[in-house]
Amino acid sequence: MSLVGSIGIQLPGFDLDAEIEVAPGELLAILGPNGAGKTTLLRSISGLAPLDRGRLVVDGVVIDDPGTDVFVAIEQRPVGMVFQSYLLFDHLTAIENVAFGLRARGMNKAAARTTGAEWLERVGLGEFAAARPAELSGGQAQRVALARALATEPRVLLLDEPLAALDVQTRRDVRRDLREHLASFDGMRVLVTHDPVDAYALADRVAILDGGRIVQTGTIAEVTAHPRSRYVAELVGTNLVLGTVEGGTLVTDAGAHVVVADAPAGRAFAVIRPQAVVLSRNHASVRTDGGASSARNTWHGTVRDIDVLGDRARVEVAGVLPLIAEITVAAVEALGLRPGDDVHATVKATDIDTYPA
Repeated sequence: MSLVGSIGIQLPGFDLDAEIEVAPGELLAILGPNGAGKTTLLRSISGLAPLDRGRLVVDGVVIDDPGTDVFVAIEQRPVGMVFQSYLLFDHLTAIENVAFGLRARGMNKAAARTTGAEWLERVGLGEFAAARPAELSGGQAQRVALARALATEPRVLLLDEPLAALDVQTRRDVRRDLREHLASFDGMRVLVTHDPVDAYALADRVAILDGGRIVQTGTIAEVTAHPRSRYVAELVGTNLVLGTVEGGTLVTDAGAHVVVADAPAGRAFAVIRPQAVVLSRNHASVRTDGGASSARNTWHGTVRDIDVLGDRARVEVAGVLPLIAEITVAAVEALGLRPGDDVHATVKATDIDTYPA
């Protein structure tokens, strides 16, 4: 029993082609940049965006297969969804909002209200049953939306950026509450988020969606330890380089040469930690590490931006091998670095991790 999907949707200027599988009791977090197709993927599972190709199966039952003309209507799918903006009905009370999905599935009004009241109690909002959305805080509205989605006893729960509309403090509290409420749900859960903290706190596995394709799956630790896309590398604050290794040197598609240690021949990723990058004004000048270096890699570049964080600074260097270097603010001042300045970036081969692409 599981959610298994081969999801193909063609939109103007965009093509979603993704394979997913979620086991009962598992939460899969979908991360990716804006425009990657994350919300479209959720909409396809809910039935809001019918497939153009592929197949969706929940617990062995096909709910969408354009090849065999199978399409289960939204209200008949065993799917609940919490939207980013919650989409509560302004003219309905909290209990009426929770009961709405039950009524849409044919439950009589009295029974739907009874179940709605039970769910409001479960999410700690029993005393707000008569409140309308405008009278609720962001965190309370999020819990009403969650209760509405769970009240129908779905097998699949979809969460589209459920914490995005909350302030930092409320987000932390609601994240904790959400983890608690989801612990009792034994169905399949799919969470879309931009925040790796949400994924780390809530997800069993993550899938990285980029350009309409799943490019990497695994635990958050596995994905961040060996990023396979620039998006993940930026997410964890490291430099990711793709190229071909031959004779101990990785050559990028742009022609940059990176000397690496103990890397087999073939296509490979190289991870260069920003803290391992040493900057200098010229090849022979004072360096950010205070002296001479045994580094076998040196690239010329231009300072594009400097972002100061406390006593550290992240320096973006543009060139044949674009890099982010993390150095001290004191080093920035000693080198007199400003955007537009020419610099040399050096890295030891032994400080570069490689793995097959």
